[in-house]
Amino acid sequence: MSKKEKIEIIMTGGTIDSSWNGIKDTAIVNAHSIIPGYFKKLIIYPEIKFTEICMKDSREINQEDIKNILKKIEKSKANKVLITHGTYTMPDTAKFLEANLKRKDQTIVFTGSMVPLEGVYPTDAGFNLGFAISKVQELKPGFYICMNGETFSPQEVVKNLGEGKFYSIFR
Repeated sequence: MSKKEKIEIIMTGGTIDSSWNGIKDTAIVNAHSIIPGYFKKLIIYPEIKFTEICMKDSREINQEDIKNILKKIEKSKANKVLITHGTYTMPDTAKFLEANLKRKDQTIVFTGSMVPLEGVYPTDAGFNLGFAISKVQELKPGFYICMNGETFSPQEVVKNLGEGKFYSIFR
């Protein structure tokens, strides 16, 4: 890509944007995203705009939330969109958006993590964010899920809960 385009990151919560709660023995989604602060600490070339749609576990994302994501993408000035999303329903949201988005000029990449971005070590979150930022800049327009160092289409991807990893149903 010769000209660097602005990337819009749409944040919806999920484990990537959670904190560990020892009393409840689980990750709890933050009230507001920590992802903008994370990127501000990095020295990177892409210009990034951040938009917080909701902050929920993906199992709690409802049709209104998904329609708000759809509206934001439709109105976005960016042709490169990265969506952070919980891993449980990430493929479902990606499939819905792919079927309903009228625009066809955007590259839309979903990513998330199995471990929160901050407060727990080791975490896959920073790696997945970096991988997704790289891929959103080079992939042609369409919908993708970037997890575990791989790029998948929404139709092919499945999450293996036992391994905490995404796979293609075709491989």
